[in-house]
Amino acid sequence: MSATLTRQPMNESRRSALSFVIVFVCIAAFIQAAIVVHARPQDLITGAHGIADILRRSWPPDIAGLPDMLWPALETIDIALFGTAVAVIFALPLALLAARNTTPATPVYVISRMFIALARVVPDLVWALIFVTAVGLGPFPGTLAIMLHSIGMLGRLFSEVIEDMDMGPVEALTMTGASRMAVFSHAVVPTVIPSLLGITLYRLDENIRSSLVLGFVGAGGIGFLLLTSMELFQYRTVAMLLILTFVIVIVAERGSAALRQRIS
Repeated sequence: MSATLTRQPMNESRRSALSFVIVFVCIAAFIQAAIVVHARPQDLITGAHGIADILRRSWPPDIAGLPDMLWPALETIDIALFGTAVAVIFALPLALLAARNTTPATPVYVISRMFIALARVVPDLVWALIFVTAVGLGPFPGTLAIMLHSIGMLGRLFSEVIEDMDMGPVEALTMTGASRMAVFSHAVVPTVIPSLLGITLYRLDENIRSSLVLGFVGAGGIGFLLLTSMELFQYRTVAMLLILTFVIVIVAERGSAALRQRIS
């Protein structure tokens, strides 16, 4: 009894010391980050005049130039749409090979996981720089970048869904002597398809945002037009492009959310 009473204050003392150390480390990390990024709030105050000047020259937005912006806008959406669709085609079989409960052998599992990791850890912007260098400017390198990065992201998420699925239907069908393809089409797909569709729609939403940025490195779409307008100081065109970008992102986000809700 006395030992328990003695241990309890010691545990509380250790807990307090640990909390103090955690708070100290967090504060130290925040201070070093502020030093490394040269955080100077006074620069925002001195730069307010420049921001106000840019906003003044951006108004009113160049509505007359809207027809010329529609094609790059369509290009941006198509980069995301085509890249995501092709990524799903490759990611699904790759996920089956990278899931512990459906992979045919351990070496296949390891190789699949390594490919997924490689495609995922390299940002799509870096992939776009590589493909622009390899195949030239335009929407095609942007599509390749979106596709490759999405294969990594979707492959990982798909494999996690497959590993967590209910194995009852798979085991029941396997016991009847069904082929691997029959098990896949009649047990695996019906079990995981709602989750996979939800993940795909969410990824499409993310890819539309990403395809806007890829234009800054020459991968086509609105991003490329936005960069050109900024370099030529055409701020009214920039304002109109930002409004168009806002509309595309909001429509894609709301549409994707509505479809995911309907699927669930």
